[in-house]
Amino acid sequence: MLKNKFISFLLFSLITYSASLIGGLATISFKEPWYSLLNKPTFNPPDWIFAPVWTSLYLMMTIAIWIFWHNKNRDMNTVYIYFIHLIFNTTWSIVFFVFHHMLLALIVLIALIGLIMTLIIRFKRVNLVSSYLMVPYVLWCCFALILNFNLIILN
Repeated sequence: MLKNKFISFLLFSLITYSASLIGGLATISFKEPWYSLLNKPTFNPPDWIFAPVWTSLYLMMTIAIWIFWHNKNRDMNTVYIYFIHLIFNTTWSIVFFVFHHMLLALIVLIALIGLIMTLIIRFKRVNLVSSYLMVPYVLWCCFALILNFNLIILN
């Protein structure tokens, strides 16, 4: 049983952090000089803050889905929604940093927040810890939505 839990944690980590890797590579490869030339709001965080925040959020997402997975009341539709939400998570970075399409990125972010809220509700039915682990993530994405919106207004 412990071996299965360890393997499932590794698999969920691999899947979740793959989204991070793809989004990170898109960001690193296409961010500059475009992003540096944008007018940013005064509350825009410094660049160094994003890596530790996202690393922490991806770990919490991994733990949330892993706990959910090992609950006898889990349902596969929620797991599918989790995977779909990872696609939207990665898509935002590609749309924003690769294609520089801030309005479409805003739309992707709205859909992502909807998916995260759906996961929070569905996780809550099965395990409160999984649900609570997603709250910082949705809050950060709401902050990102405000940033994204302000970048559109300022540019």
